[in-house]
Amino acid sequence: QVQFVESGGGLVQPGGSLRLSCAASGFIFRRYAMRWYRQAPGKERELVATIASAGGSTNYADSVAGRFTISRDNAKNTVYLQMNGLKPEDTAVYYCKAQAVGSWGQGTQVTVSS
Repeated sequence: QVQFVESGGGLVQPGGSLRLSCAASGFIFRRYAMRWYRQAPGKERELVATIASAGGSTNYADSVAGRFTISRDNAKNTVYLQMNGLKPEDTAVYYCKAQAVGSWGQGTQVTVSS
């Protein structure tokens, strides 16, 4: 079955960096655009970044543009999110997903705090 397994979250100080990974399985990964989302406590889930199936095109939410970079390795069925210059407002559970494919994974917690 389709699975998304996120990892790489943790506690980091403001200004720090983290690299999230998402291993996908159960579908033809290289044919799908991939997305990172996040959900902060008490807020709706929001789209953070998107990468096209071949990796040539990316898009970012205004709140993370210039600080976050999405990438993918189709040979490993994995999508990444490099997060630099982290801010307390980046604190959330981060999820990856292909649109209209499968269900949400468990996510990975990112906490930005001093």
